Amino acid sequence: MTAAYVDWGGARIKLTWRETAYLPERELITSAHGFCFSEEKVLLVNLKNRGWDIPGGHIEKGESPKQCFKREAVEEGYVEGQCTQLGYMIVDHSENLQWTRRSVYPKIGYQIYYHMDIERMLDFKARYESSERMLVNPLQITEFCKGWHKTLAEALNAAMKRSSSN
Repeated sequence: MTAAYVDWGGARIKLTWRETAYLPERELITSAHGFCFSEEKVLLVNLKNRGWDIPGGHIEKGESPKQCFKREAVEEGYVEGQCTQLGYMIVDHSENLQWTRRSVYPKIGYQIYYHMDIERMLDFKARYESSERMLVNPLQITEFCKGWHKTLAEALNAAMKRSSSN
């Protein structure tokens, strides 16, 4: 397991990557994200408020994490494909001085991560949060994604292992 501290809006958050097919308790899962591959390149989307990132977002009522990721991949990247769970990021607010019991997120929450083999690249229409998409060599992600950290690198490594085994 790899852990890193990040600053999200002035809050100190501990992120820990765990590679597993196990899903944590559903009520504690806040979002789903993933690495979408086509010909050994990974999809990045330019999100209006975050810049370049991988597709992903918050789970809607009645949605499973996998359904959420597939929806986000279509909405942000206009791609479809088969996906497999890689693991999850533990999002720990224990050292976040801004966190209270009334916070939107649980004190310890989870972000589920997936690997997708892109089967269809749909026409890009920029109707949702993203303004652009591109496919890049996975080793170039750090050149584009501002908030990249070692726990995301571990998740990417898990996704790349999955891609090379397909």
